Amino acid sequence: MQGKQAKIVSPTQERAILGYLVTTRYPARDQVMFLLSMKAGLRAKEMASLTWAMVTDAQGQVAEVLHVPNRASKGKTGGRTIPLHPDLQAALVALQTLRGDMATPERPILFSERGGGLSPATVRLWFHRLYTSLKMDGCSSHSGRRTFITRAARRVSQVGGSLRDVQELAGHTSLAMTQRYIEGDTEAKRKLVALL
Repeated sequence: MQGKQAKIVSPTQERAILGYLVTTRYPARDQVMFLLSMKAGLRAKEMASLTWAMVTDAQGQVAEVLHVPNRASKGKTGGRTIPLHPDLQAALVALQTLRGDMATPERPILFSERGGGLSPATVRLWFHRLYTSLKMDGCSSHSGRRTFITRAARRVSQVGGSLRDVQELAGHTSLAMTQRYIEGDTEAKRKLVALL
């Protein structure tokens, strides 16, 4: 990543965005798109590449995990399996129900008005318009990904994990890349030093 990093989204901003998205023309799709960023840490390219087969089980029901194959990711080793956050899982179920017969395994999850899939550039533009309309300067399609990685890094020790687990969820080949995504927290540093 070069230049200025995308800002992370606060929990208050996240709630406001989800409230706003229920008022859009395609609320079910738009909520899924936002939650894929915030709760699964997906890149725009990965979101655009998602098909129903990547989030459903053998019976066609929304599964508990999301499978991102290498071809849908960045590079040869970006593929990974991500447990679905309950909010994202519920949003996918709602979208699948709404789409009905259009939610077949090979079809894209994110769709345009004409019913086809969205390109990575269209996904990036959608996020740009979302954040611009809500006057959230400095946010981009990468903001949800940075938020996901930062939140995971801050909480991973509570579940007995390590930054290596965060790296794998992010689909990074190196821990150094994952660390570049993590937003520092001045208050946490103060509390940490006070414990020493």
